[in-house]
Amino acid sequence: MLAAALARLEAEGVAVVARAPVLLTEPVGPSLRRYANSAAIVETALDPEALLTALKRIERALGRRPGGQRWTARVLDLDVVLWSGGAFAGPGLTVPHPRFRERGFVLAPAAAIAAAWRDPITGLTVRHLHARLTRPRPVRR
Repeated sequence: MLAAALARLEAEGVAVVARAPVLLTEPVGPSLRRYANSAAIVETALDPEALLTALKRIERALGRRPGGQRWTARVLDLDVVLWSGGAFAGPGLTVPHPRFRERGFVLAPAAAIAAAWRDPITGLTVRHLHARLTRPRPVRR
């Protein structure tokens, strides 16, 4: 499914510059299935809102249906997480993604292909954000 999504993106004129390995993760929320997560660096003349529109079109073409309970199993979920233009806010889209710093399933694949990219809000690299999220912590007594 992930390969099909990237192929559709390229068919729409968006160049896929790098692809992260697929990471199988446990669900966030009520879903019972495991998820395949990845990340890609893409190059496009589209602004973030237009890119998100293309991503949602690809989701529908590959079988995702709108609506339903939040965070349940779905065929595909494509997002704009970071953008080389820095921060962006528009109707229905905030870049960087508001919760990407808390999600290992986003940071691990992103770190594999864009470890040195900086979060425009914190100034930290993707590698640093991932290390902060996954570092061992002492157990509270």
